Amino acid sequence: MASTGERTMKTIFSKFTLVGSRVNVHRKNRNHFAPIGEVIEKVLRQCRPQQDQALLQVWQVWDQAVGAAIAPNARPVAFNGNVLLVHVTSPTWLHHLRFLEREMITKLNAALGGDKVKAIKLKVGEF
Repeated sequence: MASTGERTMKTIFSKFTLVGSRVNVHRKNRNHFAPIGEVIEKVLRQCRPQQDQALLQVWQVWDQAVGAAIAPNARPVAFNGNVLLVHVTSPTWLHHLRFLEREMITKLNAALGGDKVKAIKLKVGEF
């Protein structure tokens, strides 16, 4: 018997066919384009555990919660329990955001409507 994850993956990949070196996607309306964020959200909802759902919620409120100056230089990349891993663009931003960590946690939790983020781990990385 197939696991839930295997069944979900079969459902997702049943919408694709390989034609030569091209992948065709079977869609109801080929003239309708969906924003990539919506597509990723739907796939993650079907394939990933509840913890990733929390990360999706963080992604949705991130820009608003941290502000226009921080958002282009820092991105949430993972959630481990209630610790949010955030990649930053440079050591300078890492140092700067360490001083703003408490404020960022407060704003994120206010936007999320609960105490989902208890700590932020900052790391220089790509996003």
